[in-house]
Amino acid sequence: MARAIELIGELDAADFRRAASLSRDAGQSRRLLALAAVAEGRCREEAARIGGMDRQTLRDWVHRFNADGVDGLIDRKAPGARCKLTAEQRAELAGLIETGPDPKTDGVVRWRRVDLREVIWQRFGVTYHERSVSRLLHELGFSHMSARPQHTGQDERVMTAFKKTLPTPSPRQ
Repeated sequence: MARAIELIGELDAADFRRAASLSRDAGQSRRLLALAAVAEGRCREEAARIGGMDRQTLRDWVHRFNADGVDGLIDRKAPGARCKLTAEQRAELAGLIETGPDPKTDGVVRWRRVDLREVIWQRFGVTYHERSVSRLLHELGFSHMSARPQHTGQDERVMTAFKKTLPTPSPRQ
């Protein structure tokens, strides 16, 4: 039978219980109570049952406590999947979005997620779902709102002349 892992530090069972009562994280409190049982000298199986885990998991948490202390008993955020595009590809995509599509070469007047998914596939050989393209755009700092496309034949002078102007109110009113 393997030797039990020792708890390192000067905390006793009462200190573990006090830390568990002060903790705002439920998982950390359960783990502290299990470590309190270990510090009392209870068997590992009983201590694991108190913490709602098995003995191997308790062993892993003892290692985390020995390495990081009480704060090591808090769940860490999982890193998640890595981005499929490299930093250079993301920068190139951001520049492409910033400049906007060319109606002649791209065949669209504004970028949609479907269009960007196809551009990403054609340029980088990476497949994305439409929702993933939306998340990627958000990570790049773009919002889902887009400016209305402007016709190439619009003339600014004609538009200002067409706008209605209200007469100035008379001073008597």
